[in-house]
Amino acid sequence: MTRTFENLVVWKSGIELAERIYLLTNNEKMSKDYGFKDQIRRATVSIPSNIAEGHERISNQQFIYFLKIAKGSCGEVRTQLFLGLKLGYISEKEYERLYDSCIVLSKQLSALITYLKPKR
Repeated sequence: MTRTFENLVVWKSGIELAERIYLLTNNEKMSKDYGFKDQIRRATVSIPSNIAEGHERISNQQFIYFLKIAKGSCGEVRTQLFLGLKLGYISEKEYERLYDSCIVLSKQLSALITYLKPKR
């Protein structure tokens, strides 16, 4: 079997989160705040995109670099979700569901980074 980034659980989780964020940002309140909507979408898309880009690089060191960028974007999404909650764009329940997904994804990224790091 060919190992591709599309087979990675962490990439699939990132795609699922991005899809959920895109659906969320179509709600009436959030869709009118173009800057906010664009920023949370870009941050979310950055997660699986950086996983894919890193996977296509030559070395584990480069892959790790892009996984760390993806992890940073995951934190950015959590911040934007919190702001969306405070602004009344999303419900507490939706916030908690998406926040929890971000935490799981961040842990998956950390685990993959740890796995790829050279053993000393």
